[in-house]
Amino acid sequence: MINPFELEKTRDLCFAPYPADQIERALLILSGMPKLQATRTHKAHTLQIQYNLMDYMLEGLERALEHEGFHLDHSFLHNVGRNIIYYCEDTTRHNMEIRDHVTKKNEKDVFVGLNGHHLQAAQAGKPPELREFE
Repeated sequence: MINPFELEKTRDLCFAPYPADQIERALLILSGMPKLQATRTHKAHTLQIQYNLMDYMLEGLERALEHEGFHLDHSFLHNVGRNIIYYCEDTTRHNMEIRDHVTKKNEKDVFVGLNGHHLQAAQAGKPPELREFE
């Protein structure tokens, strides 16, 4: 089960240095989105966003900004970090949709059945005179 506090995400959006006014424009657009908070940071060309994973994913937000003509920082380290975040968020959302496996409720029965099977298999390789001593 996923802790609901793990669904609250705080991420940095790193923009390219050009065009110069894109931070202000992105802040204006993102501030108007429901259930999303966007603020400036002390880092140059960076906005900090806070969102719930049930509402948004970083990949979708960045793709939408790029579609609107914004230029993100595509340096090697930012791309690696960005792809790790994309994968983790996608996996978390996918795992939220999966129900508990049926064996979680009857673990004891499953393992009892497995142990019985292993005992029979172990005895099959013993000579008949040694089988009765267990």
